[in-house]
Amino acid sequence: MSKKKTLEDIFNDDEFGILDSKPKNSNVKSEDERLIESFQEINAFFEKNDREPEATNVSEFKLLSRLKALRNDAKKIEVLKPYDTHNLLNTKEEVKSVEDILKDDDLGILDTEETLSIFELKNVPSSTERGETDFVAQRTAMKDKEFLPYEAMFKEIHKELRQGKRNLKSYAKAGSNLEAGSYYVLNGVLLFLEEANIESENVTLPSGNRVRKDGRTRIIFENGTMSNMKYRSLDKALLHKDNDGKIVSHTIQEIEKELFDNINSVNEEDIQTGWIYVLRSKSTNPKIASIEDLYKIGFSSVDVNERIKNASKESTYLYADVHLLDKYACYNMDAQKFEHLIHRFFADVCLNVDVFDDKGKRITPREWFVAPRPIIDKVVTLILSGKIVDYKYDSINQVLLKSNG
Repeated sequence: MSKKKTLEDIFNDDEFGILDSKPKNSNVKSEDERLIESFQEINAFFEKNDREPEATNVSEFKLLSRLKALRNDAKKIEVLKPYDTHNLLNTKEEVKSVEDILKDDDLGILDTEETLSIFELKNVPSSTERGETDFVAQRTAMKDKEFLPYEAMFKEIHKELRQGKRNLKSYAKAGSNLEAGSYYVLNGVLLFLEEANIESENVTLPSGNRVRKDGRTRIIFENGTMSNMKYRSLDKALLHKDNDGKIVSHTIQEIEKELFDNINSVNEEDIQTGWIYVLRSKSTNPKIASIEDLYKIGFSSVDVNERIKNASKESTYLYADVHLLDKYACYNMDAQKFEHLIHRFFADVCLNVDVFDDKGKRITPREWFVAPRPIIDKVVTLILSGKIVDYKYDSINQVLLKSNG
C-alpha cells in the first residue's frame, strides 16, 4: 500500500463519502429574525382589528402575553424599535409642551435673546377682532382605580360589537348627533361622552344672527385618558374626513328603554306628538285581498285622516285606499324607534308581497302584518304602557307570551 503524499490523494480515496461536507442551510433564521417575525404577528393583529390583543380567547391571549413580555425586555425593544409602527412597545417619546422642547435643548440652539419672540404674534388680528379660538383640550392620564369601571364598559362595548348587538355608523351620515351617555370612535379610538354641559349663546355672523350651542364635555377614552374639550370641538373632530368619525349604535334594549322612558308621561309642558294607527287595506289586488288578518300599524305626526287621504297613490298603503280601524294619541313618541320596535316584534308575520307603481317599479311595503285583530290591539296597548318589552309574539299559535327576561 503506497503512502499518500497529498491531501488530494486522501480526498480521492474517500470511498464512503465521509469527507463530503454539506452546504450550510442559508434558510435558518437568526434569533433577531425570529423575534421580529413574532412581533410582526402582533402588528398584523393591530392593523386588522384597530386595537391591541385582549384576553378574550386563546390566540389573542398568546399575543397579549407576548406583547407584555416584550415591553419588559429592553434588549428586545431596542431590536424591535424600527418595526414598532403603532407604538405598541411605547417606544416613542411624546413631547407634551413647548416647555419640554426648550428644556430638551442640549446644544443650546434655542439659547438666544430672541427666544421668546417666537411667542409674539405679528400681523394677526387680536382676540377681540377674531373672537375666541376653539379650545383644544389636552388629554390627561387617569389613575388605574379611576379608569377601572370605564375599562369594563369599553370591553363590554367591544364584545357587543363583535356579537352584532351594536354596530358602527359614519358620524356624518348618522346626522352628527352628540349625546351624553353615548359612545363614538375618533381616529380608531373608542370614547365615551360621559357629560355634555351645553349652553346656548347668540352669535353674530356675516350671514346673520345665530343661536350656537357649546360647552365643556367630559370624555373618557379607551386608552385610559380623559378630556374636557368643548362640545363643538368634538363635533368638528368627528366630522373631519381624516378622522373617520363613527357613532356606536345603541342596543335594542337601550332603544326600547329610551322609547318608553318618557312615552305618555304627560305633564303641562308636553305636546301631543302624533298617533299610532291601525289600518286595513281596501286593495283589490288578489295577492293582498286574499290575506286575512292583514293590518298596518303605523305612526303619524299629523292627523291620521289627513295622512291617509292620498293612500291610493302611496306605496306605503299598497297603492290602495284604507279603512281606519283605530288611532291612539301619543306623547313623547319617537317615530323611528317605534318603527324599529314594531318590526322586530312582528318580524315573523311581516307582509312579504311586492307591489308595483304605475311605472312598473317594484315596492316592498313595510308596517303591514298578518295577525288577528285582538292581538294587534293588545300590542298597541302594551306599547303605550311600555310593557311590550316583557312580551313576545308566538306566530304559530297566534298568542302573546310573557318573556322570561
